Amino acid sequence: MTSVKNPWACLAIACLATLLLSLDLTVLHLALPSLAADLGAGATQVLWIGDIYGFALAGLLVTMGNLGDRVGRKRLLLIGAAAFGAASVVTAYAPTPELLIAARGLLGVAGATIMPSTLSIIRNVFTEPGERTAAIGIWSGMSAAGFAIGPVVGGLLLDHFWWGSVFLINVPIMAVVLVGGWLVLPESRNPHAGRLDLLSVGLSFAGIVGAVYALKEAANKGVDHADVLVAGAGGIVLLGWFWWRQRRLAEPLIDVRLFARRAFSASILTNLLAIFAMSAMMLMFAWYLQLVLGWSPLMAGLAQLPGGLSGAVGGVLAARLIPLLGRNGVVALGLAMNAGSFLYYTTLGTELNYLTLLPAMILGGVGVGFAFTVNNDNVLATAPRQRAGAAAAVSETAFELGGALGIAVLGTVLTSAYRSNLELPAGLTGGVAGGAAQESLASAIAVAQGLPAGQAADLVRAAQTAFLDGVHLASYVTAGLLALVALLALVGLRGVPKVIPEEVLTAAHS
Repeated sequence: MTSVKNPWACLAIACLATLLLSLDLTVLHLALPSLAADLGAGATQVLWIGDIYGFALAGLLVTMGNLGDRVGRKRLLLIGAAAFGAASVVTAYAPTPELLIAARGLLGVAGATIMPSTLSIIRNVFTEPGERTAAIGIWSGMSAAGFAIGPVVGGLLLDHFWWGSVFLINVPIMAVVLVGGWLVLPESRNPHAGRLDLLSVGLSFAGIVGAVYALKEAANKGVDHADVLVAGAGGIVLLGWFWWRQRRLAEPLIDVRLFARRAFSASILTNLLAIFAMSAMMLMFAWYLQLVLGWSPLMAGLAQLPGGLSGAVGGVLAARLIPLLGRNGVVALGLAMNAGSFLYYTTLGTELNYLTLLPAMILGGVGVGFAFTVNNDNVLATAPRQRAGAAAAVSETAFELGGALGIAVLGTVLTSAYRSNLELPAGLTGGVAGGAAQESLASAIAVAQGLPAGQAADLVRAAQTAFLDGVHLASYVTAGLLALVALLALVGLRGVPKVIPEEVLTAAHS
């Protein structure tokens, strides 16, 4: 590996790329209504515009992480950055829904090259354990900040420009990543990597996409649909085949023996469940702030900003707490803090004093920052440096699966509680309008706009009350799950050294 003159400059480039990817995941949601109207996209096309990026990203992370280990992490990052910038231009000026879907798919492919490359570069640049943990904390913080800033940036741009502007902002940032990366990043690769097993590539892509598709569609329309069942079953079978094949290859895409190490497997699992909770929080607040409190998208984005930024603070502080609490203690504390914030969300009502919500949001954000930082450091430090890209890809794939799982499970809890608790006003029971109102809070508000004033007010009030019942139930479920995962982290990460050495953990910690 080339010597590194300025590792912190390398970290800055990695963080900038990560910030943009996190931001890009959230700005599209605000732009969807205007772009759908402008392009005349149908309901199915709108779903694919929103989902194709995540499918391509999640399905290719493992492959791209391995490819970076083989061809060079710097090279792959720069190729991905150039492709991301070019695809952003095509996306911004796409004249048809079909071209927009294709461009969003290319963005997902490019994003899959960037995400594991940034983490694996950090793993190879920072060889001193304490500095490595601090660097990963900063990287995790930038990722959390991107999620928080995305809705704010998107809202500001959409207030003044057309929908394509939310994609054009990628271009100058990726230009900085390209130039800065070319100048300061060292090249690193696995000198003993074998051939890329194409069957494993196909199995990992199809299996992960099938699983993510099933989770997303289950959240949208329930599990009792043929495509959901086929995709879910197919994904499980293909991933099982993939696992079986990796155990028999001399140069697998993923060294599945790493999962026998508690530091690795417990960190992957707790990361997955932490993003499960984080995605649930974002989903609940997006609906609550806009549909119950009536806030604009920009106001809702600004309201959530402290939670995301506090995640960045938690990422930076995590490294300082490890010597005091141990790695298992920091992760367990972070998850317990997040559980506490969800307990507060069980008190949300139709009126809100924002200053009372702020401490819970900050508490949960800092807690997520603690958990993500330590878990990501555990994963990277437990894997050989030569296979850092593959290890980073596993961590990022767990992140994607956790997000999809959180929306699917807790979205279903919210929807089921809403439908079971909704008490329709007199005159709407059994009618077409009443049936539409039972679909969701957004549908009920749309139905209310065509009703007489008194009946409309009654329907909105009943729908908001039923929705809040769902929020409270989902918050209790999430708080309980996070408390259990905190205990799992406390036990599962027990005995992991406070300072993980440069080499792989010994069998004593497996």
